[in-house]
Amino acid sequence: MAHRLQSAALVLVAAAATAVTTAAPAHAAGAHHDHDPITVVADGLDDPFGLSAENGRFYVAESGSGEISGIIPGGDGPSVRVGGITGITGVDRRDGTLFHLTGEAEPGTGGGSTLWTSRRGEPRKALADLLAYELANNPDGQRQFGDDGAPLDALSNPFSVLADRGQGADVYVADAGANAVLAVDAKGTVSTFFVPPLVTTGACEGAENNDPEHVGCDSVPTGLAWGPDGNLYVSTLGAEAPGAARVYVLDPHDGSVVERIDGFTGAVGVAVGDDGSVYVSELFEGAPQTPELPPDFDISTLGQVVRVAPDGTRSAAQVTLPLGLRFADGALHSTAWSVVGSALGQTGAGQVVRVDDSAFSPLD
Repeated sequence: MAHRLQSAALVLVAAAATAVTTAAPAHAAGAHHDHDPITVVADGLDDPFGLSAENGRFYVAESGSGEISGIIPGGDGPSVRVGGITGITGVDRRDGTLFHLTGEAEPGTGGGSTLWTSRRGEPRKALADLLAYELANNPDGQRQFGDDGAPLDALSNPFSVLADRGQGADVYVADAGANAVLAVDAKGTVSTFFVPPLVTTGACEGAENNDPEHVGCDSVPTGLAWGPDGNLYVSTLGAEAPGAARVYVLDPHDGSVVERIDGFTGAVGVAVGDDGSVYVSELFEGAPQTPELPPDFDISTLGQVVRVAPDGTRSAAQVTLPLGLRFADGALHSTAWSVVGSALGQTGAGQVVRVDDSAFSPLD
């Protein structure tokens, strides 16, 4: 099990809200110019989390408004495809079906930790109860409840979903609460595909966990992406400890680890370019490591996307509070200002942006 990712994100942003300016970039939504390394594809979004693309269109899960919006680059603006989804986190579209997730629900409210499907003109349907699977199977084997019967941590908080591309399962789910990647077939049968190991080095060495048998930081899977090599890429949060976040490259048939890419902090999303470059969103990169933030702290400086080239060279682009990533139409796309709505009570601050190669600068 893992700590409550969404709640932790909102607390940090709220703490950073002193003297904040949330002005959008000057260039227009949908426009693209050679001199703009980061351009706005869509704005006016409410806490955009998951991002998907199919047939030249983007689909974004707006956690703040509970909507899935469709975006045509250069079009008139986002259009609501599905609404009324409390706690939506991830979305992916395949062959006209929108797969989407609701994360951990508030106690007593119901409807959380569920994988849903939706098709145009049809009511959305619950495909799988992921909390029920966690309670029955407990993939990471950690103690779930304390002596008082209360959960020791988040039990199931599904964060991203990725439809199959012909490898076998119907969809994959990164469940940050269950600390596992789950596979769900067309009938809604859930199975454990991959459980990332504990991080036991660096800042995570000797870290307390839910029970003495699991000392260290939970990996906490967050993002999912297909690579041009056909492998499944999984980003992990690493309990937000410095350097503890990782990307696992998995064989899509059996979940075995093909490669592991280390050295990220608080990774919440992943994408893979046509050339094999791996992109990782670090939501809170640049946050001061102090108990109290400076009174003039500018929230627009928070966040970056790291690119790992096929030869291992790393570079980064400064994107404000990036979360969902998707490589499409020959470029990286990212959500931006992804959590400020819930934290600051503002609506319409979220964006989807295109991040061109020229936005990336070498990392030291």
